[in-house]
Amino acid sequence: MDFLNEMNKIGELAVLAARQAAIMTDQKKNRCLEAIADQLEMDRKKIADANIIDLKNGKKNRLNGAMLDRLELTNDRLSSVIQSLHDITDLSDPAGKVDREFTLQNGLKVRKVRVPIGVIGIIYESRPNVTVDAAALCLKAGNAVVLRGGSESANSNLALARSMTAGLRRANVNDKTIQILPWTDREAVSVMVKMNDHIDLIIPRGGEGLIRFVAENATVPVIKHYKGVCHIYVDQIVNADMALAIIENAKCQRPGVCNAVETVLIHEAVADHFATAMAQRLRASDVELRGDPGFLDLVKDAVPATEDDWHEEYLDKILSVKIVPDIGAAIDHIATYGSGHSDAIVSDDETACDRFLREVDSAAVYVNASTRFTDGGQFGMGAEIGISTDRIHARGPMGLEELTTYKYVVLGTGQIRE
Repeated sequence: MDFLNEMNKIGELAVLAARQAAIMTDQKKNRCLEAIADQLEMDRKKIADANIIDLKNGKKNRLNGAMLDRLELTNDRLSSVIQSLHDITDLSDPAGKVDREFTLQNGLKVRKVRVPIGVIGIIYESRPNVTVDAAALCLKAGNAVVLRGGSESANSNLALARSMTAGLRRANVNDKTIQILPWTDREAVSVMVKMNDHIDLIIPRGGEGLIRFVAENATVPVIKHYKGVCHIYVDQIVNADMALAIIENAKCQRPGVCNAVETVLIHEAVADHFATAMAQRLRASDVELRGDPGFLDLVKDAVPATEDDWHEEYLDKILSVKIVPDIGAAIDHIATYGSGHSDAIVSDDETACDRFLREVDSAAVYVNASTRFTDGGQFGMGAEIGISTDRIHARGPMGLEELTTYKYVVLGTGQIRE
């Protein structure tokens, strides 16, 4: 397979489609999204059948429970995907939005205006819903998109993409606005991340290995969604019942997602009572606990934590726990081992909360709430394109505005520079 030649063909079509998408009105974009939603509704059985094949292959290949959960596209989940398309139509179109406007002394009027990025490449694993979420957000922001999903969800992704391109045709829009690579070979990714003439931005979503491969090999700009090593710190002045409920939700609701908590830090002043209560509560949900010596003294059946555990994104019902002497030690631990994704404090001490918010440098920092809220939908953005752990251009959940850049529009009346 000559991937370079085939990918260049896809890229050329995407560039043309992006130019057309950039000048579409908000009304036309919304008609496209509604047409795609209608087509997905009509194609439910085809999509479900394709997903069943992927799930069977996943079980045959011994994917763990968390991975199979990410892969499964239940009827309810497909309904949510379809609803997200309707929700996105209700969001404000960021393209054309004026961020800033001013007039210079010479009379020139200057506007900083939001514009689409162009062609966005999305490289992702496991979750087939990303196929629709990513494409819809890119389209609403006026971009074209090239999708490359993982081999484990190949049948589901292709079925969803066929429905979306059929929806585009029904709306009389260039069906190359949304393209998906039909190959899962790593070589195709190697070519894709170097297509500077055709792709303006790459967004990888998936495991740390995939993201590091893309970041290390790309010449196209990359917004990284590194692993989610999320922490919850339980302070010395705390409502224990609230803290237990937050930890249980953050670990157990969906352990296979990037905003699930992976490490709990407990102030030593409350550890005697809280550690055993937390262990009892999480055992009921079959969570394996790995702890430092202080935690092992309190919870005898916990597994000793290794240095690697503090760095680990388990994406499973496993939790590492450490007893810390004070909030400063908790903040230092997060700075050393965290991934800059989402971290929380549970405390009734306003001073401690303020310090945590000020000193913890993560994309989302919480007081008395579950880390599970770091999500574009939960933040009112509609579906999200990903959660950036970068500091440049976009950080945290990426919605529509993060899929645009800006240009300066300058209006004159004949001014010339002296």
